[in-house]
Amino acid sequence: MELALIIALLLAVLVGVSLGLMGGGGSILTVPILTYVLGMAPREAIAASLFIVGVTSIFGMISHARAGRVRWKMGFIFGVAGMGGAFAGGIAGGYIPGAVLMVLFALMMVATAVAMIRGRRTLAAPPDGDPDGQSAGAQRGELPLIRIVIDGFVVGLATGLIGAGGGFLIVPALNLLGGVPMAAAVATSLLVIVMKSFAGLAGYLFSVQLDWPVVLAFTGMAIAGSFIGVRLAGIVPERALRKGFGWFVLAMGAFVFVQEVPAVLGSLTTFIQNGA
Repeated sequence: MELALIIALLLAVLVGVSLGLMGGGGSILTVPILTYVLGMAPREAIAASLFIVGVTSIFGMISHARAGRVRWKMGFIFGVAGMGGAFAGGIAGGYIPGAVLMVLFALMMVATAVAMIRGRRTLAAPPDGDPDGQSAGAQRGELPLIRIVIDGFVVGLATGLIGAGGGFLIVPALNLLGGVPMAAAVATSLLVIVMKSFAGLAGYLFSVQLDWPVVLAFTGMAIAGSFIGVRLAGIVPERALRKGFGWFVLAMGAFVFVQEVPAVLGSLTTFIQNGA
């Protein structure tokens, strides 16, 4: 257990780097690490990941905010809508088989990865004097309020249900649908993740108990990694960041799918045999 804990804590740094660099991917890494390295049950790992990713995102968000990348208005609206969905998803997730949750997680990851790799064909370049694209939304018209609320609630529901669907769904929603430049979408996603993560955790705590010393140690290492990720975010080109993010999510989705599908098929077969 001690060796597994050491390995998990070292891998926690990658969780922080992912959040700081891409505004997401935290749960994509955290849930498998807690499940496959530390041996946590899926529901416990999902609940723990919500806390770890939520706290780590606070530090990454502060660093991005200092650089002027966070879209506060859109982030708060998206986040408030997502909190309702996350709380409901967190409660529901406590009663769904872990393997089923993980398979749903993997399928959603693959679909989002494909969208990120293909990219936004009509994304306009930022105007002169606006390198971070702060006025880009005004050129195309802001994303309608009702669309932000609907997208936020749906993404929040996914986050609360499976402990994921944070950055890897928020970033595409802001970037591909809202026209927010990638750097700003990454930064704003961290604000949304903080809000939704704690709402989802509140729902899970009705049915899950956490090993807080392990969770807090993991969180501390992830926070350290987030500072590295934020520094890299200002260096990596936008197109490379988006495509790299997409391929990363696709690879992790395939890994989780391969790991969990046999368990789901085995349970289904047993159910059919017993029913017969």
